[in-house]
Parts: sequence; structure tokens; C-alpha cells
Amino acid sequence: MQIRLNKYLSTCGICSRRKADELIKEGKVKVNEKTVKELGLKINPEKDKVYVNGTLVKPIKNKIYIKLYKPREYLTQLGKDKFGRKTLSDLFKEIGINYKVFPVGRLDYDSEGLLILTNDGDVANKIIHPKFKIPKKYIVEVQKKINLETFNKMKKGTFLEDGFFKPDEIKILKKKNNSTLLEITIHSGKKRIIRRYMKAFGHPVKRLIRTQIGNIKLENLKPKQWKKIPEENIKKMIKGKKL
Repeated sequence: MQIRLNKYLSTCGICSRRKADELIKEGKVKVNEKTVKELGLKINPEKDKVYVNGTLVKPIKNKIYIKLYKPREYLTQLGKDKFGRKTLSDLFKEIGINYKVFPVGRLDYDSEGLLILTNDGDVANKIIHPKFKIPKKYIVEVQKKINLETFNKMKKGTFLEDGFFKPDEIKILKKKNNSTLLEITIHSGKKRIIRRYMKAFGHPVKRLIRTQIGNIKLENLKPKQWKKIPEENIKKMIKGKKL
């Protein structure tokens, strides 16, 4: 039986199918010792040998799901950063995550909060795929007090450089002397979307914490703390979602 190469890589716990396509385009994947860059290529898992960065990969047997409170000033990537910034690989060593897992989606370098880690590429792909619109909730502190007129405009959305954006939900939690605390729910996965959105209204973000993805909540985790997620909780989130 033949399957697409990106799907095979996701079953090996390497990454999501989307990220697998990037690895293939970058020439980091070999099939039977031959570098491939063809997206959509199909392989026979029983006969073909697949290598990523020179390492033979095989489908995983035990699936793992973890929720992590990512602190600020860590890149949501594995390996080393060419500018010397800390990455998840550094964080894993610091806090004792010894499982071979990868992050589901992104969380900016300057942002913090909930990050799901797994070795299950199919689940990762369903969580981040835009067509499923899985909601993500954030607590956001922005500069200056937001007046009622501006807040009403925020609820209606605005155009950014990459198109129109409107939060699924936005609430004012508290107004401080020179800042405003908000709760914002979105389903978009566009890069730095909340920061760009708030800046468009003249309220740059001071602090951004992701508190929930689908039905998975940060709860009482503190920065650098983590715990396993029961598989049944993950199944509830992706139930009925087929790619």
C-alpha cells in the first residue's frame, strides 16, 4: 500500500504534514538514499526507507500528548537558532522533557503560555489546519486604556497587510492606569496576528499569554511546567475532523 510521503513522516512523529512538506522542499528528506523534493510523492512503507537529515525514521507506536507553559524568550522550534536564541530543545533539557515530541503550531518568541507537544503528526495536522477553526484563547495586556469607540471598532475587525481579520471574541477584563487587559479568542494561525491587530488600533501588546487551545486549558501550570494530556481529551478535540 502506498501513502504520501508527508503523511508517512507525520506517522513517524517527526512533525505535522505541513512541516513535512517544508522539510521535503528544503531537501532534508531522502527515500532509499535519494534526496526528494517532490511534494505529493507516494512511498511504500513496507519497502522504502525514509531518512530525515540522514537519520532513518519509522512509524511510532506509543503516542504522547503534552501541554507545556512556554515562557517568553524561547523560539517555538527544535534544534539550534542561528542567532543563538533559546529554542524548545534548550527548554526540554532544562525541564526534563525526554520524549521525542514536536510543537503543534507556533507561539511567538515574546509570547508565553499553552503549547501542545506530541509525536502524533495526524493529530497535530488536525489541530492546526485552518479549515477546522479550532479556537485559541489568550489573555492580552496592551498599552493604554481602550476607549469604547475603539473597542467597538475592534469587535468589527480591520484590514491588515495580509487581509481582513476579526477576533472570534474579544472582552475587556480590566483597565489599569496605562494599560488594558483583554481576553481574545481566535482561530487564525497567521504569524503574530494578535500583535499586528492590536498595533493597528494604536494599542501595542505588552504581554500575551495563550490559555487554551480547543478543550485543552493551561489551568494552573506555571512557566516551564508541563504535564501529559489524556488521549481521550485530544480525541474530543478532533472528533469528526477528517482531512
